Amino acid sequence: MLRLETIICTFSVLSFAARADFKARNCSDVREACIGKGFSFAHVPLQEIPGDHLRVCPQGNTCCTQEMEDRFGQQSKQDFENLLDEMSHVLRSTFVSRHKRFDEFFLELLENTERSLNEMFVRTYGKPYMQNSEVFENLFAELKRYYTGGNVNLEEMLNDFWSRLLERMFTLLNSQYVITEDYLECISKYTDQLKPFGDVPRKLKAQVTRAFIAARTFVQGLSVGREVAQRVSKVSSTPACMRALTKMLYCPFCQGMPAVKPCKNYCLNVMKGCLANQADLDPEWNQYIDAMLLVAQRLEGPFNIESVMEPIDVKISEAIMNMQDNSAQVSYRVFQGCGQPKPAGMTRSTRGVSDVFNARFRPYSPEERPTTAAGTSLDRLVVDIKEKLKLSKKFWSNLPEVMCVEDRVTAGNTSDEECWNGHTKGRYFPEVQKDGLTNQVNNPEVSVDITRPDTFIRQQIMALRVMTNKLKNAYNGNDIYFQDSSDEGSGSGSGSGCTEVCPTDMDGAATEAPVVRADRSGPVGGSALLHAPSVALPTMLALSALALHRQWR
Repeated sequence: MLRLETIICTFSVLSFAARADFKARNCSDVREACIGKGFSFAHVPLQEIPGDHLRVCPQGNTCCTQEMEDRFGQQSKQDFENLLDEMSHVLRSTFVSRHKRFDEFFLELLENTERSLNEMFVRTYGKPYMQNSEVFENLFAELKRYYTGGNVNLEEMLNDFWSRLLERMFTLLNSQYVITEDYLECISKYTDQLKPFGDVPRKLKAQVTRAFIAARTFVQGLSVGREVAQRVSKVSSTPACMRALTKMLYCPFCQGMPAVKPCKNYCLNVMKGCLANQADLDPEWNQYIDAMLLVAQRLEGPFNIESVMEPIDVKISEAIMNMQDNSAQVSYRVFQGCGQPKPAGMTRSTRGVSDVFNARFRPYSPEERPTTAAGTSLDRLVVDIKEKLKLSKKFWSNLPEVMCVEDRVTAGNTSDEECWNGHTKGRYFPEVQKDGLTNQVNNPEVSVDITRPDTFIRQQIMALRVMTNKLKNAYNGNDIYFQDSSDEGSGSGSGSGCTEVCPTDMDGAATEAPVVRADRSGPVGGSALLHAPSVALPTMLALSALALHRQWR
């Protein structure tokens, strides 16, 4: 009996001690922390209760009800998404803003160039230009359509432009004849043989195709980077990830330790498990960034769209001058191949020069040149974009480290014993896992099915891979859609293999004024028909263009 009383007494003492300890661990700190975070629970225990109802947090004595744990799970998901959104904000805004700036710059550059050409040609060529201005309007419309993603073959489009220009000029130069549509069609067959515009079309085609391919591909690359960053930063997490986040972020509340933050390595394992698929994006992302940087180098150098477009009006004017200078030979060879057209009669052939030429031509002053597009230059714009691109490398694999920084989520490395390790306050011992899906097979915090990659992430990887291939082609001056290397073996055009500085646009350009015949009235052998009064027009046009060309240079 004495022994029984002793046992009962001992049990009573232990029970009293346990109750005393139980009462000492109240939940007032948890209640205040919940209020501070904006939770409005129907009930928060005043002191710990048995935790058999808990499904995520450690069971045992707890300050959490089932409602609290469920609400913590919802909040964990929102906290994680908000944190991911915050961490990727700079990346996303970089691509959004740089894409917008580059796009605005390019479109304004096209508009400035077209306006400059129109003003120059109106002043220089007057009515003949205005009557044929749709040829140039179509050129810029097609260039813009190509840049904005239209299915345009640059080489064919440029060849068509020069063919149309040849037809119009041939008609002007031979206004004493009736030039029919069938005759113009015949003329177009001889364009390659005649080379009426000298070497300008070949050089300009090489420069325009390279520059436009690079510019269009670069802006497309910025668009793809923008879309991938926006999409991947919104990817939903798995139930296993949500459980791990709840356990890491809010189970300390249930243990009566709301102020204790997760251990750094503990946080890293949780984030590496939750962001495993995002980390798999990193290798393709880095290759994409490298390819963007290569094309950016081209835009700064031989493929600089600004240096190609700004003087395009002078280049086309030079081609017109070449055509005029060689008009006799061109017309003679056309007549040989297509036959001599019928005379038009006196009405057309005897029009005065003043009727077709705007004598009010006035050369541009330097200050009248168009202002720089979008308030910047291509070089400054590209330098800025390159700096931002370099900072974005390894972004996705670095996300766990960025998200687990001290004072944001974790307790940092200041005290390994004073952090939450998933069970209690103390050191976290498991090894930190490597990046990527396959490396999460033994992740102690997040159950990851490494056999089922995220389909949405894989789609983004493929989008980056396709874009990287386009960028590599653009770096070499190749259009992935149109690869035509039949340009007389010159290597120009969209199939160009020119990877270094290519010939400049004015190499070999004519520097002497065209010969102006003093006597146009007398016969000149078999080519007398080529020196009818209408030739005065192109001669004067050529002289004006040359004067303009020299002043600008």
